[in-house]
Amino acid sequence: MARSTMTRLETEVHPVDEVPRPARALIAAVQHLVVMIATPITSVLLISHSLHLDDGTARALLSATLLCSGIGTILQSGGRFGLGAGLPFVMLPGGAAVVLFIQIAQQSNPATASGAVILTAVAGVLLVPVARRLVTRLPGVVIASMVVVIGVNLVKVAGNLITAPDGHPAISAVLLAMITIAATVLAHRFLPAGWRRLSVLLGLLLGTAVAAAIGQFHLQSGSALIQTPELFPFGTPTFDLLAAVPLLVFGIGSMAEAAGQTTLNAEVVGKKIDTAATVGRTIRGDAVTSLLSGALGGATMVTSGENIGLIQLTGVRSRYVTALTGVLLAIAAFFAPIGRLVNSLPSPVIGGTAAIAFAMIVASGIGMFERVDMRNDGVLITATAALTAGLLPILTPGLYQSFPADLRLLLGSGVTMSAGVGVVVHLLFARISARPPYGGSPTEQ
Repeated sequence: MARSTMTRLETEVHPVDEVPRPARALIAAVQHLVVMIATPITSVLLISHSLHLDDGTARALLSATLLCSGIGTILQSGGRFGLGAGLPFVMLPGGAAVVLFIQIAQQSNPATASGAVILTAVAGVLLVPVARRLVTRLPGVVIASMVVVIGVNLVKVAGNLITAPDGHPAISAVLLAMITIAATVLAHRFLPAGWRRLSVLLGLLLGTAVAAAIGQFHLQSGSALIQTPELFPFGTPTFDLLAAVPLLVFGIGSMAEAAGQTTLNAEVVGKKIDTAATVGRTIRGDAVTSLLSGALGGATMVTSGENIGLIQLTGVRSRYVTALTGVLLAIAAFFAPIGRLVNSLPSPVIGGTAAIAFAMIVASGIGMFERVDMRNDGVLITATAALTAGLLPILTPGLYQSFPADLRLLLGSGVTMSAGVGVVVHLLFARISARPPYGGSPTEQ
């Protein structure tokens, strides 16, 4: 009897590793697809509108971003060959990474931005063995400050899509953005729990419908059914280490995020993991996917926890479901009508959608301050200095205009300044505290 029980336990398949029936797997995969696809679409729209890309380049970039999202999701879900966590993960363009890509492209050129993505990806692969040491030494108060700065920067980029190039938006543009934001909030408030995660996408759809009703939505013409990504669409990448510093700093921070996401995902699905090894595979999967994204002109890719709530709601924990989602994303990458539809969306609607989505990052950063002791003078001053250094170049773009170009690029990065000044001030007040191996909040002393 004991032998039979042991055999049954040994052969029992964990829900994460279970292969669902095809129909159930497809339905669950489509739900993940609907929840996550707004992020790569919004990211491409931000890049294409901010850099004034032509239609062909924008469609190639959308194809590349969807393809990389799909490949990254498959890698993270599969967990083979040391790439990916082997958990039900999805992969998306990093929100802050998109802003930094745009910033580098505007201050230098898109080829330099692509080079920065590639440099950051290579650094990610090389730093895997020491990643956990690096992230455990970054104070929680500094991380919280960085997240707030990142969120504010994102909201500003989104706001630029609402205003006209001269900074004087038409009333209709502001109203479209407001309608989009209001629809998102109301959808999240009144829809059933299972539909609330679609509130951002529903807000975008309603905003677009209103734009069409007032004659501000014009579907781009075209008969092609197939679109493909383009290798080095901005030309041969330029590898400027100084220009890449903001993205490299973000890459180190994203390692901490990957560590936390991996642990959280494992807890939600009830899977026991070797934390150190699994986090290493997660970071390596992110880096390899970002390397491909950089070669195709895209932004840095990161493992996302956007689907964790969906896993909790549906109870479907299989990593093969998210792997199938990756396959669907890869297929969608080559479907040209998607590119035409996305490029037809009005900028104010995209700006409103992005603004409310990115403001959530600010709220998350504020929430992170609850994990540290803000009554401690050292912690309070560290946060104050980090936020001051990070927000000033964002809110006052011309602050460093008289400085040399290379120095201006470094000082003008809110994320970089927030991290650097925060760490220095923290060291002035207290020794760096040990943090949990999963990248949780530190014990400030």
